[in-house]
Amino acid sequence: MKKIEGGICAATGFRAAALHCGVKAGSPQEKNDLALIVSACPAATAATFTNNRVKAAPIYVCMEHLENGVAQAIVANSGNANACAPEGMENARRMAAAAAQATGIEENRVLVGSTGVIGQRLNIEAIEGSMDALAAKLADSAEASVEANRAIMTTDLVEKTAAVEFDCGGKTCHMGGIAKGSGMIHPNMGTMLCFITTDCAIDPSLLRTALQNAVEHTFNRISVDGDTSTNDTCVVMANGTAGNQIIDWKDEAYHTFYAALEEVCLTLAKKMAADGEGASKLICCTVKNSRAEEYAERLAKAVIASSLVKAAMFGEDANWGRVLCAMGYSKAPFRPEYVTIGFSSAAGAITVCEHGEGLDFDEDLAKKILSEKEISIDIDIHEGDDQATAYGCDLTYDYVRINGDYRT
Repeated sequence: MKKIEGGICAATGFRAAALHCGVKAGSPQEKNDLALIVSACPAATAATFTNNRVKAAPIYVCMEHLENGVAQAIVANSGNANACAPEGMENARRMAAAAAQATGIEENRVLVGSTGVIGQRLNIEAIEGSMDALAAKLADSAEASVEANRAIMTTDLVEKTAAVEFDCGGKTCHMGGIAKGSGMIHPNMGTMLCFITTDCAIDPSLLRTALQNAVEHTFNRISVDGDTSTNDTCVVMANGTAGNQIIDWKDEAYHTFYAALEEVCLTLAKKMAADGEGASKLICCTVKNSRAEEYAERLAKAVIASSLVKAAMFGEDANWGRVLCAMGYSKAPFRPEYVTIGFSSAAGAITVCEHGEGLDFDEDLAKKILSEKEISIDIDIHEGDDQATAYGCDLTYDYVRINGDYRT
């Protein structure tokens, strides 16, 4: 497996397009707000959605259209979440119908995604009026993938894209993805839209299994602010145009496919954590030598989700007590007297706690380590062989500034 360029257009048989249609009144003309992704043929498709009890209308439409595990297109907008909104279901269906008519694809094979402000009526007329022009722009280029990525961004500052090439049964396969997510991000997914495409042939049921496992190990291990959104959607489409023998059981080909999927998801997840609203640092917390991966995951998540830990990382303060405190309320079993805690980055590594007690350490070196853009919190609980890593970001003044007037 190797990393390549191309995003969602890296896989053969997929095209993408984007444009500005004015979903949100007053949005700048240069900001794309409507994206379309189309497969050359019907594709095995799987998706995961938010665990929030309050779900946006597009999620229910996707659930309906994915009952047979097949889709061929995705249409998505930014600027409006179409969640808890007047005429929400009707407008989500109208969005799918408009894309179907413009592309000649069956309506029940079109998936819908929305992101933006909650509770306001979706400007479906602007979307419908732009759909023919959007379909006319479809292209299989890396540039088209980038434009589609920009169309689903809200408070994101950077595009989030990934792609890999891998061999499956003697055939060269490709997989790529785009995502958005910057705020309202918490384990169990977040305000994220993620669309992944592959030309590998795989059975729909195995595709669902692979996606669920990949999401658990990637997107469900990131946190920005502790809020889980109404719109979280992760979709993977596999159209089989690479010509490999279909993967229909968990053999070597399946594990190769899964490795590629997890790599794409992890790359996108880390980019979301690093681009958290107002963030200046990516925080990676690894808990090792746990009795179970589940416990290690719960501990790591608690640390990267702690507002006090996040604030300390912003202030470049090696306040390891906040790390141990977060572990303590995680409800994961561990013995505090066994714990070792350290910080590391490109500037070096330092151990600050051993056997659950503080050590004398070089504060200047610690500050230098924590001044880097990517910081690791390294925890050893000395109880077993399992480990897990979770990803987050620091908490800065800008987070409040961005969210204080998000709606207005």
